[in-house]
Amino acid sequence: MSIQLWTYLIVGLTFALYIGVAIWSRAGSTSEFYVAGGGVHPIVNGMATAADWMSAASFISMAGLISFMGYQGSQYLLGWTGGFVLLALLLAPYLRKFGKFTVPDFIGERYYSQTARVVAVICALFISFTYVIGQMKGVGVAFSRFLEIDYNYGVMIGVFIVFFYAVLGGMKGITYTQVAQYVVLIFAYLIPAIFISLLMVNHPVPQLGLGGRLSDGTYLLDKLDQLSTDLGFAAYTTANQGSLDLFFVTAALMLGTAGLPHVIVRFFTVPKVADARISAGWALLFIALLYTTAPAIAAFAKTNLVTTVSEQQHDALPGWFSRWEKTGLLQFDDKNGDGRVQYYNDNNTAFAENIAAAKGWGGNELRVDNDIMVLANPEIAQLPAWVIALVVAGGLAAALSTAAGLLLVISSSVSHDLLKKWLMPEISERDELRAARVAIAAAVVIAGYFGINPPGFVAQVVAWAFGLAAASFFPAILLGIFSKRMNMQGAIAGMLSGLIFTGSYIIYFKYGAGKAEDYWWGISPEGIGTLGMLINFAVSGIVSAFTPPPPAAVQDMVEDIRVPRGAAAAVQH
Repeated sequence: MSIQLWTYLIVGLTFALYIGVAIWSRAGSTSEFYVAGGGVHPIVNGMATAADWMSAASFISMAGLISFMGYQGSQYLLGWTGGFVLLALLLAPYLRKFGKFTVPDFIGERYYSQTARVVAVICALFISFTYVIGQMKGVGVAFSRFLEIDYNYGVMIGVFIVFFYAVLGGMKGITYTQVAQYVVLIFAYLIPAIFISLLMVNHPVPQLGLGGRLSDGTYLLDKLDQLSTDLGFAAYTTANQGSLDLFFVTAALMLGTAGLPHVIVRFFTVPKVADARISAGWALLFIALLYTTAPAIAAFAKTNLVTTVSEQQHDALPGWFSRWEKTGLLQFDDKNGDGRVQYYNDNNTAFAENIAAAKGWGGNELRVDNDIMVLANPEIAQLPAWVIALVVAGGLAAALSTAAGLLLVISSSVSHDLLKKWLMPEISERDELRAARVAIAAAVVIAGYFGINPPGFVAQVVAWAFGLAAASFFPAILLGIFSKRMNMQGAIAGMLSGLIFTGSYIIYFKYGAGKAEDYWWGISPEGIGTLGMLINFAVSGIVSAFTPPPPAAVQDMVEDIRVPRGAAAAVQH
């Protein structure tokens, strides 16, 4: 069968599975809609958490970023993986013990203030919308290739799919759908990686194949370094980024992970506090399968792309090139009219004026969207059609699973935290559930619009969401658990200062008059959330020190969250 038929078959079967699971596990109450009734097995929840966590940024965009950033892209691997460990150890069990549905619910109760709850809702909406925009771009990339249509139409189709099963199932439906999506996405990621590793370095384990030798005896990374420098780029295994920015980006991704509302809420779906720790461990194992494979896929994809395309006659290129050109995410502009693809770094002035000019090149002629690399990789490597189709299905699974989780956070913030807990406390459970579904409908339309007009690459947009989470939620949650002295005035002032500072910095330097050379201390918008977090901590501490301490009941509640039940009795004996 052709690639197109295989793709229709595999994607169709996986979608039928997701929709069937969503119908089977449809939420009938607000408890099932928000936290799946609190009865999910830890291993199942670990798998669902992994799918929720490994978004389009992980599946589609991360390896693509590493392909073009090289060693420098390791900050995404380190930040996101380390952040999940931080979440599992520092926050998840305590939040589960507290027993609230959402992060704004925790902040509203812990800081004994409706104002704090509203500020937390604003932060959650800001973070979740930023994050879901990245997922909708991933959906558009996958659908545009799958249907061989323009990217914008791909986003529109994805909007309808996400809307259907997120509105129908709530957290209960999403949880079991995400289990199925994890199975699909991990097989879709590992199978082509194993195939390509065998073909290129004759090793079945991609993680080890990254350090293997090619058929000509050269090491893969040495070959990639040479290819990069021959085209005017920096060597693949070097980084041009300042050490401070590298640290700040990694820290923002780590600490943002610990403040992401759509991941935190997953730990409310298990029966006991101990199960929250166990499910976090399983999730980390499931996540590691993909994250340790990403650097190998990045290196394989970049090597194959350059050797296949560079200085080749455009009309003689394989069929995958023209298929991706139809999406608008891969573009060839024959600047010197010789019909060959000149791909090089024309921003490298010395290279462009000397080596490139001597060859008669008139400028870089190939534009490659980072986000196509993982999906295009099996086609470039000439793998079987069913493997190519499986990767498309995996990309859709990754994007849709996280999009659904984020949309649920948005809906619960509106229906539960704003309506039920503040504006309309007498609202019935049925009306609250209806409001949650209306909120999802509105959110998915807005996310679809920004998916069509994306502000950046998937992983880049997601990194901004992590920075916003680090700057707003992380200090409030951490201090709420471990500091009895932290009060509502400090938490509110800290969250607002962190969110406003970080959001303003991102907007100014990405969409305003700011330029890269004017970054504060060389810190990029992807890493500024770490500085926003430090500002949050400082403001929170100062304001709390000059305002009254929390009520005694709140301090006792904080003590109860931290100390395991029965600890006092154990000490007495």
